[in-house]
Amino acid sequence: MILVTLGTQNQSFVRLLELIENSSINDEIIVQAGKTKFESKKMKIFDYIPYEEMNELIKKADLVITHGGTGSILMPLKMGKKVIAVPRLAKYAEHVDDHQTQLTSIFEEEGYILEYKDGEDFNELYEKSKSFKPKKYVSNTENFIKEIKNLIDN
Repeated sequence: MILVTLGTQNQSFVRLLELIENSSINDEIIVQAGKTKFESKKMKIFDYIPYEEMNELIKKADLVITHGGTGSILMPLKMGKKVIAVPRLAKYAEHVDDHQTQLTSIFEEEGYILEYKDGEDFNELYEKSKSFKPKKYVSNTENFIKEIKNLIDN
């Protein structure tokens, strides 16, 4: 199963759904589309999925295809999932700026995800994902909290 997450931004992200609709993917595809409206015979599309259900879908997914939002990338990485990130771009009115490209580029350079770059062949990237071995993500949140507590206590 492939899980697609578009986040909750007000801007539509039809471009990502068109990439998937026109792709060679034959697996079950579940989409959390947010405010993006799209009709498909290939994908099961939901506006919003409750948090607990989203966690369960991520656990079951063989691949997560997502926009370039931090939370949408980190959650599947923490579960050891393969991720293809497609950053929203300002030139298509998908976001107010291109900060998602900066984020996805760093995650890809570090070996955590695969990043779709505008104009690239999506089918080739999808095929690459089948053999992709993502770098294990290790959160530093607990150490960060300990450091803050030490600063406050001292």
